[in-house]
Amino acid sequence: MSLFAAIIGVLAIFPPVPLPFIPVPVVAQTLGIMLAGGILGAKRAGLSVLLFVFLIAVGVPLLTGGRGGLGVLVGPTGGYVLSWPIAAWVIGYLTEKNIHSLAYWKLVLITIFGGSLIINIVGVTYLSILSNLPWGPTALSALAFLPGDVLKALIASAAIMKINQIYPLIGEKKRVTY
Repeated sequence: MSLFAAIIGVLAIFPPVPLPFIPVPVVAQTLGIMLAGGILGAKRAGLSVLLFVFLIAVGVPLLTGGRGGLGVLVGPTGGYVLSWPIAAWVIGYLTEKNIHSLAYWKLVLITIFGGSLIINIVGVTYLSILSNLPWGPTALSALAFLPGDVLKALIASAAIMKINQIYPLIGEKKRVTY
């Protein structure tokens, strides 16, 4: 779980892509959220990303641009970041439920649902309330994230399929021996 928190942190190395009409940049870290959910499963992915958000809250600069601290979570990007554990859990849950009939196209839909739709609904709602802006136009501006989210879902789904074929973490009970 801590490995995936680290992977999400490492994805901050990719610079944010600012958009002129919304105060939230496009980031690569949502790819890590999708990967965590699809590889770790619901419980472990949710806890892994919750650990990541906790580290941000205490000030570790793990977000793009070297940002961290409570100020980030109460700022315009806060709703997006706070939605990440939920999104990872949902992706993990849906992946677990479909693990025996998992096809690439199904996994793409799961990662788009969890990694794009949920993150954007929570993020837009939070931003709308925080900025005192109407929800509709705020949601419309968030459509700019869709092409990148679809690309990340395609990449994450391919990686999840391959990793689950080689080393399935979901659907198998691991026996620990000491």
